[in-house]
Amino acid sequence: MMAKTNMWKISLAGLLVLSTVLVLAQVPQGTGNLLVLQGATLIDGTGRPILRDSVILIEGDRIREIARRLGSVPKTVPIIDLKGKWIIPGLIDAHVHFDQSGGLYTRPDIIDLQKWRPYEQELQWIRNRLPFTLERYLASGITGVVDAGGPMWNFTTRDLAARTKNAPRVAVAGPLISTYDPMVPDTPDPAVIKANSPEHARDLVQAQLIRKPDLVKIWFIRRAQDDFVAQTAIIKAAIEESHKGGVRVAAHATELETAKAAVAAGADILVHSVTDRLVDNEFLNMLRTRDVLYMTTFAVVDNYREVFSRQVNLTDVEKQFGDPEVIASWSDLDKIPADEIPTGIPRVPPPPSRRVEYENLMLLESAGVRIVGATDAGNIGTLHGPALHREFELMAEAGIRPADIIVSATKNAAAVMGRDKDIGTIEKGKFADLVILNADPHADIRNARKIYKVMKAGQFYEPSAPR
Repeated sequence: MMAKTNMWKISLAGLLVLSTVLVLAQVPQGTGNLLVLQGATLIDGTGRPILRDSVILIEGDRIREIARRLGSVPKTVPIIDLKGKWIIPGLIDAHVHFDQSGGLYTRPDIIDLQKWRPYEQELQWIRNRLPFTLERYLASGITGVVDAGGPMWNFTTRDLAARTKNAPRVAVAGPLISTYDPMVPDTPDPAVIKANSPEHARDLVQAQLIRKPDLVKIWFIRRAQDDFVAQTAIIKAAIEESHKGGVRVAAHATELETAKAAVAAGADILVHSVTDRLVDNEFLNMLRTRDVLYMTTFAVVDNYREVFSRQVNLTDVEKQFGDPEVIASWSDLDKIPADEIPTGIPRVPPPPSRRVEYENLMLLESAGVRIVGATDAGNIGTLHGPALHREFELMAEAGIRPADIIVSATKNAAAVMGRDKDIGTIEKGKFADLVILNADPHADIRNARKIYKVMKAGQFYEPSAPR
């Protein structure tokens, strides 16, 4: 097949795709920003069929082309042979909290251990360790993260990630706008603020909009003594004010009634499963017609149970990439007298043989609701980075296919970030964020842990010195 040279020229690369063949025409000497990945089985995150023996051309930080066969390539263009490997998009954990370490001392509202480590000391330790925490995500194959609400210094974490080589892309929300006041230590920069009225809720949103949040997070907690109508008015005001500022809203609402109220008020994302009872057709229709994203976060309660019962059972990837100091903190429970803990050690009952949230996930998935696999990392026992792989196992246990689990933590999670035009799938023009695996994740989702290489923005992740 012949063509005129001027029909072949696409940017500096002189790229041509003829049917299924990738051909590089004359490339200027010293171009140096082209890379070809050849031979891997491509799972692009869109849900489309896999592409065996794929060819991916990367130019700079983006994907220039994808093809089935490689034609002639100048010797100056590096070609990486990946036969026997699998490629998936960079994973995204769409629900974490960077102001929580995952360690034993990070939630004094759940277990009060401030006698042994003051809360301000814990927060300072967390902030000092952020570069290491961020790197744990890349090591785990996670190139994007959403901090689903925390102190105003969350915004500096986003800035830190943006200028740090070994860090994922980070989206953030500011302090959670809550319907109740949790028992947390007073700090000058709280992670949760109770809204006392609709007007107050609007003011709290405005305080965040100045910082350009990626999301606004509401915490819809209803107790027996609460005025549900008044709470709903507060939530509605926060959502309206956020939308007026062009910012989407994520809602923590784990009861069916509160979840319905949040969605009816305009919430764009539900950040946890509905856990109190089976969802109904009204709820299914609400989420489907409004295209609300629905997150799982199954593992977080199990992780609390393991730590508090002293029966931690780490996965291989958690042992490999989890923060060793965080993991070591859990064993401090063996050294602290139980009668000296003001609130005692919480007891988390074992789960039923078939969880309500599993049934709800399958109902929603069958109805066509977009599902997002996420972790709530930072809570006690839920490690920043590798926790997402534990979540995948539980999603598979619930009945979700591995192919759909991958979509949930790539394409759908990118939508939570608000970055689905640039990341989340391996497609022409998007950032080259991808994970190369040694085994097929469609055969077993646990194979997503078998990481060979991680790439973010066209650059392979190279671990920094151990800390």
